[in-house]
Amino acid sequence: MPHPIEVPVLDGTLASAIDTLAKLISFPSVSAKSNVEITDWCAALLSQMGFTLWPSEYRDERGVAKANLVAVRKPTRATPPSDAPLGLAYFCHTDVVPAKKWIGAPANANDAANAAAPGPFHAVVTEDRIYGRGACDMKGSLAAMLSAVARLDADRQTAPIWIVCTADEEVGFSGAKHLVDHCDGYRDLVRADPVSIIGEPTEMNVVYAHKGIQGFTVHSQGRAGHSATNYGVNANEAMVPMLVKLLELCRRTREDTSLQDDRFDPPVLSWNFGVSDHSNVVNITPQRSDAWVSLRTMPQVDHTVLIAEAEATAGQLGLTLTPIPGCDPMWTDPDCDFVSTLQTIAGTRSQTVCYATDGGVLGELSRRVVIGPGSIAQAHTVDEWIAIDQLQRGIDCYEKALRFWCTGG
Repeated sequence: MPHPIEVPVLDGTLASAIDTLAKLISFPSVSAKSNVEITDWCAALLSQMGFTLWPSEYRDERGVAKANLVAVRKPTRATPPSDAPLGLAYFCHTDVVPAKKWIGAPANANDAANAAAPGPFHAVVTEDRIYGRGACDMKGSLAAMLSAVARLDADRQTAPIWIVCTADEEVGFSGAKHLVDHCDGYRDLVRADPVSIIGEPTEMNVVYAHKGIQGFTVHSQGRAGHSATNYGVNANEAMVPMLVKLLELCRRTREDTSLQDDRFDPPVLSWNFGVSDHSNVVNITPQRSDAWVSLRTMPQVDHTVLIAEAEATAGQLGLTLTPIPGCDPMWTDPDCDFVSTLQTIAGTRSQTVCYATDGGVLGELSRRVVIGPGSIAQAHTVDEWIAIDQLQRGIDCYEKALRFWCTGG
């Protein structure tokens, strides 16, 4: 960090968590921009709380500086290996989606101070909610975990606590992928294999499984020419039979029960596709035509046969098929001890979800779950908010989890 960063002293109270969340929201860490500033602030705060840091930086495909952070606070007193608890790791992402159409809190919810700066990166605190881009997804969760750690006496720790912050979750999980491949601190975490919480908003339900995401593009190359001549080659002519194949595969995912899993809602691969020939005039033959496919993969469902068929058809038609990187589905046995324990701690239910998280990249960890304050219904909205009650529940649940797995309590 190039200069000292002012950070608060957290006391574990709800008021302190709200102040922390307001500060996190103030960083305009949209995925298209750098998240280095917010990561440096988190690093300074965690260092103050006694954590050892492993920062790692990279540049995304547009050359923008991005940062990941692994922080660990190890116990100060030794515990016999046979008696030592597992420890706990918490994962969050610091990037947020854009807020171009932000409307924020209702007009009557603003006090005079809030009304002075009502933009998406200024937290508006009402009686029961906190508004701001990232309040729900997922800076509220990070504020809750930081406050929970502040409640824990470091001298009582008997197992490590990890806090991991990643970039670019919202745009292809690239931060988590870079972390897995380039961070020594993450290698230490994998060797320990603690209980690992991805803090995405679940209303504090315990998510033991989620879908992954995969996709590909198909490109057809033609030649532009006046449509009244024979010079042009219409790129759509080769693309049309490809689209027929994509529609066939789409319908198969809805009809073939071997490609479905009733533990998810919807239970299908959610095959989605589109096409564009980039044309806006009728007297020029389209020079190119591009299709795309996205699907939500599921554990124990072999989607690769569908992609293989699409690839074979593309080859026969002389088209180029290019994979789009995504992430694997996440699956943890819902009947295992730590899921049951966490469900008891949270006082909620276990479930699956159909969206993906960084958890789909962290496959080397065997004890992954997703649990965090806030509802996915409020994520990515033009008036994103988190309920203050949810923030409090997140703090309380995370504190109990830390005590159970990091103090032997």
